[in-house]
Amino acid sequence: MRRPRELSVRARLLWLTVLIVSAGLAAGGILLIGVLNYALLRAVNTEALETATGVVGLVNQRELPEAFTVNPNMQAQVVTADARVVAAASNSDRVFSILRESELRGMKDGDIIEIPGDRIGMNGPVRVVVKTAGAPTNPEYVLVARSTDDLSQGVHILSVTLLIAFPLLVAMLATIMWRTLGAAFRPVEALRAGAEEITGGTRAGRLPVPESRDEIYRLSVTLNGMLHRLDAARARQRAFVADAAHELRSPLTNMRTELEVAQRLPDTDWPALSADLLTDVDRLSRLVDDLLLLARSDDGAPPGRLAAARLAEVDLGVLVAEVAARYPDLAYARPAGPIVTTLEPDAIGRVVANLIDNAERHARTKVGVEVAEEGGFARITVTDDGPGIPAADRERVFDRFTRLDDARARDAGGSGLGLAIVRELVRRHHGTVTLGDAAPGLRVDVRLPAG
Repeated sequence: MRRPRELSVRARLLWLTVLIVSAGLAAGGILLIGVLNYALLRAVNTEALETATGVVGLVNQRELPEAFTVNPNMQAQVVTADARVVAAASNSDRVFSILRESELRGMKDGDIIEIPGDRIGMNGPVRVVVKTAGAPTNPEYVLVARSTDDLSQGVHILSVTLLIAFPLLVAMLATIMWRTLGAAFRPVEALRAGAEEITGGTRAGRLPVPESRDEIYRLSVTLNGMLHRLDAARARQRAFVADAAHELRSPLTNMRTELEVAQRLPDTDWPALSADLLTDVDRLSRLVDDLLLLARSDDGAPPGRLAAARLAEVDLGVLVAEVAARYPDLAYARPAGPIVTTLEPDAIGRVVANLIDNAERHARTKVGVEVAEEGGFARITVTDDGPGIPAADRERVFDRFTRLDDARARDAGGSGLGLAIVRELVRRHHGTVTLGDAAPGLRVDVRLPAG
């Protein structure tokens, strides 16, 4: 079964607006008619009561003539309790009472009753006001009748006018709303079209940004920022893959060349060849381990994310001493007392080893390591008397597979990942790595939170 096509957001908003406006106009129209009808009836009642009160005053003063004059829209009579007409207005019946005797019975002063107008020769419903006059022992009743036909006609005309005007008003508002929504969603459509072109590869990875500083503008800026980060991530990934392939090719090429030469030489020294191959295998293994570590750091983990199972409280001076013991020509300045901190021993040991390896690779005569505590931080300092690194390149050397063009680039066996791994491991421990001058040579300071 084919799924019905869903309405667009623009159409849904239009229908919702039309429904809300229609409901509001209908409720407002009903309320208007009700209030108007109530106000008109109240005015009719007030007019009839005022007329009846005037006639009562004349009756009480015995100045009411047998034929008196009232508003042409009204009829007035003075009747007895048995509905006998005593006096009547000039336009009223002098024989038959406006109200029957049964209707008069039980009526109180100021009561209002509605009767059919055709009964007394008037059009439409008629409102009759009853007022008591004369002596209490022999009361008379003043009846004033007022037709509400003109009121009904006015309310009917208003109702018809509203029934005609409301649909036209809703249609006009719907047209205006449709155009307004179209203008409001035009930037959204531009974003969609731009995203489709970017997906299809027909334009650069940037979405159009509207001039208005509204929500669509902020959305465009946010999406462009996201696209920029994605482009940068793709570029880093491509560069990482290309550099990794290049680095892996060198030891593999060496191994292949050595094996091909060994096949052609009858008197190959296989122990020496296996030693060379093991050296290349070790280099490959180290390179693969480094690549895996950096690949795991690209999984979006926040800085400082450490494996709780591998954390331990260790004396940093002892940890660095264990690493420094592998290097016989190293000058290590051990701290005067213990510097206990919580860290991953293997990770920080690798940081120290990478820094020492890097320093020995470029040092002319000596490499020094120092551990100290200052300002709530544990500091590891590695120095060498090599050519150093220019200040302009000290940030760039932390990028992966970075090699400088000066003497520090001419190393044997370095992959260009050592400092990148150092920064990543230190970053996980909420620490920092900085490069400086050792006068002469390079000074590397690693600061880790102590305690």
